[in-house]
Amino acid sequence: MNRSTALPQLAKRLGWAVLAALLLPLLLALSLPAHAAAAAGDALKVAVYRGKAGCRGCSEMVAKALQGSGLKLELAYVGEREPLKVNARTLSGFDLYVQPGGGQDIAAAYAAIGDDGADAIRAFVRSGKGFLGLCMGAYLADRDWIGLVDVALQSEVGRPGSGIDDEGDHTIEVRWDGTLQRFYYQDGPYFTGKAASGYAPIAHYRNGDVAMARYGYGAGTVLLTGPHPEADASWMDDDGGDAAAQDKMRRLLRYFAATRVAVVR
Repeated sequence: MNRSTALPQLAKRLGWAVLAALLLPLLLALSLPAHAAAAAGDALKVAVYRGKAGCRGCSEMVAKALQGSGLKLELAYVGEREPLKVNARTLSGFDLYVQPGGGQDIAAAYAAIGDDGADAIRAFVRSGKGFLGLCMGAYLADRDWIGLVDVALQSEVGRPGSGIDDEGDHTIEVRWDGTLQRFYYQDGPYFTGKAASGYAPIAHYRNGDVAMARYGYGAGTVLLTGPHPEADASWMDDDGGDAAAQDKMRRLLRYFAATRVAVVR
């Protein structure tokens, strides 16, 4: 059929009013911004950093836990060695950015992201998106580096009553939603803040220090954790029958109120 004559012929048969009714939903969908047109069931688009600012296997562990979370997600790695770089153009296509664990050198980790990457992350979160920082990823968010939170973060190691005396690998108990759960821990921070800045404690170390916290930054949400919720039994002393890493990550993503999270039934 000749496409140039198909529409007029259809209009004559059905009438312009009927044709308009058929086309209106399509026209509305095309005219809406992407975030407004997205249905609640759309996948949450997650950028997971992978590069020199992270440790070997850390990004993959995050992806594994997220993929098994039961949430409808679309994951992609971003980083200086990836096809997708950490910049404004890349991040504009995502809802959540995850900065995983790394080594002990915060300055080197920041250098891997760079000032341009940090600017892009700040703009991304300020616009209403989410940032999840795990251990080193949390340190990078503090006021001296990327600057998503207005506090300088310090390690929980050596804190009174923490039971953590060195920077090595530990399996610790964290109180979350009133229950003790075991986490892998390696020199992660504790958190402080002011409610006026959107600060809200989520979970606590054994001594009462805050182990996970939520902050506001612009229109976005920043969620930081000292222990590693993404770590599975292979990183811990033993599995202990605790909640799986997938369950922990699923719960964490629920704190991003501004993001779309659809549960896969």
